[in-house]
Amino acid sequence: MPSIEPPRATAPTATPTSTSTPESTLETDYLVIGSGLAGLTFALSASEHGRVLIVTKRAPSDSNTNWAQGGVAGVLDPADTPEKHIADTLRVGDGLCHRDIVEGCVREASGQILRFADDIGVPFDRDDSGRFELGREGGHTARRIVHVKDTTGAAIQTALLNRVAEHPDRIQMLPDHMAIDLLTTAKYGGPNAVFGAYVLDQHTGLVRTIVARAVVLATGGAGKVYLYTTNPDVATGDGIAMAYRVGARVGNMEFFQFHPTCLYHPLAKSFLISEALRGEGGILRLRDGTAFMPRYSDMKDLAPRDIVARAIDAEMKRTGDDHVVLDMTHLRPDFLVERFPMIHQRCLELGIDMRKTPIPVVPAAHYSCGGVVVDDRGRTNVPNLYAVGEVSMTGLHGACRLASNSLLEAMVFGARAADDVRTARVERPANVMPWYAGEATSSDEAVVVSQNWDEIRRLMWNYVGIVRTNRRLARAKHRIDLIRNEIRDYYWNVLVTGDLIELRNIALVADLIIESAIRRRESRGLHYTLDYPEKDPLQQHDTILARGDGPVA
Repeated sequence: MPSIEPPRATAPTATPTSTSTPESTLETDYLVIGSGLAGLTFALSASEHGRVLIVTKRAPSDSNTNWAQGGVAGVLDPADTPEKHIADTLRVGDGLCHRDIVEGCVREASGQILRFADDIGVPFDRDDSGRFELGREGGHTARRIVHVKDTTGAAIQTALLNRVAEHPDRIQMLPDHMAIDLLTTAKYGGPNAVFGAYVLDQHTGLVRTIVARAVVLATGGAGKVYLYTTNPDVATGDGIAMAYRVGARVGNMEFFQFHPTCLYHPLAKSFLISEALRGEGGILRLRDGTAFMPRYSDMKDLAPRDIVARAIDAEMKRTGDDHVVLDMTHLRPDFLVERFPMIHQRCLELGIDMRKTPIPVVPAAHYSCGGVVVDDRGRTNVPNLYAVGEVSMTGLHGACRLASNSLLEAMVFGARAADDVRTARVERPANVMPWYAGEATSSDEAVVVSQNWDEIRRLMWNYVGIVRTNRRLARAKHRIDLIRNEIRDYYWNVLVTGDLIELRNIALVADLIIESAIRRRESRGLHYTLDYPEKDPLQQHDTILARGDGPVA
């Protein structure tokens, strides 16, 4: 396996503090944790009826959205139909999609895309007549992906941030602030409802207390729980972990999507080679030039991601090669440069000219199909707590996400939650306790954090990856239990830092993934186990976990 990325990226260094102060308490109507497509979509709409405070742990542009290359799926071609898009989503989701959610998202897709093009100002590619240029990706039976070359996510992120900047009176943003835990009325003797969060200012070490009528988790995914991932450093599953700790249900955590084509190069870190390349005719080959996907699927190189990733994994193990290649050399050189300028440029910087040479690729952890369970408005089972985007489990993706449905989901549920949240009310305590660290002291053993961080990501890659077994999962569960016990002891005795918060979160998320995988004794979608290689009709249901009802504490 290549050295796709360094084992640990450092967060902004802060000097920890023991307590917060009265001046560090902030009030708002809606607290949004995360600054990607889902969170910013919510913020823009919700700001029309309330004050919004966006907390983001790095710069506002540091999100999974900003890295998305492919585009947004929607029916905009007269030859295509919503029924075909629905059927593709259900087929790829392998029996676990919620049909009502799929139908709703697909039928809202064209309206959302037009809104983002016309109102938000996203410059989606169009032909000379003004029609959207539509791409095709794996699992789709038609061209229905709107895009901005191969930097769609960055274009959407930029347009949204520009719109947010136009409303400083209604939307405030706190960069370099990391949420530690959610505030709940249950801690004050009342029913369990969320009314804010404790948030660490990573520059000063001050822990702020933020109270709100509603909290919206838009923290993105959890790819950093794996050693090799296409995700940015911020994707540590923070929202899932915080929600689980206050009693929110999480679901389908065993279904973690591995993108088939991450660039294999020691200097490339986490560079994704978009599925859109295969949509335009790219062919996966072994290093000797053999095209192998026809042996695995009638859809060949446009098969769903679970099938393609397992095929590459199997071929690498069979041949002993450390990568396969994606061949684009049979396509027009000028087309490749025009359609994929960013990928072309990055590959050239690394000495790979995809016009002349196949691109070396390997699978890498990419997208969490599971997450915090929400209803059709983005509401969790904990009052006043919402989750939108990759952090959530809406039922759209089922056991495997159809390509480019993720940005669509973020658009749809960000808007739905913003409409629903206007009625949020909470009886919060008259006196909210500020953050207090007790007898905790500064740590002089940062190696504890880095060692556990590295061990979690390696055990997840080796034992809970593309192909699983009972024995591997049992080993992973044994190790994660020991690691989490170490982290608990360490966490309560030292002052919080960004690194420690992330470590605590990825350890919990890893535990949730492992436990969910252990419970699913079949192979379905993204969960493939050698001990149960077939689908079991009796297990055609979601895997739901909640604090207090199982071995994950």
